[in-house]
Amino acid sequence: MSEEKRRYYRKNVELFLLLDKMKLWPSRTGILHGIRSVERNGEFAEITTHCGKTFRVYNSRTSRAARWLRNKWVSRPCKDCKIPEWKLEKYSTTFFAQHYGSDLRHKD
Repeated sequence: MSEEKRRYYRKNVELFLLLDKMKLWPSRTGILHGIRSVERNGEFAEITTHCGKTFRVYNSRTSRAARWLRNKWVSRPCKDCKIPEWKLEKYSTTFFAQHYGSDLRHKD
């Protein structure tokens, strides 16, 4: 099997850009959920997961969720969301660096 491609992103990107790219949400209990939809409303967003949970979050670079995604502080994936194995492998080969990687800019 070929070696997985490593992805590098900037460490201090906006939470919404990170969520749009990864489509994963870390809950407070350490479970990684798959995101079904993100509905933006200014600086807030309504996130719906594949298992039916809904969260209202603020767009912050230093939020708990942004830190947990960058540092991979999750214990396991959600059984109800059924995150595919390829997405978990892609997430595990993603790295965040201070001065290196994609900025994840807004789509205009």
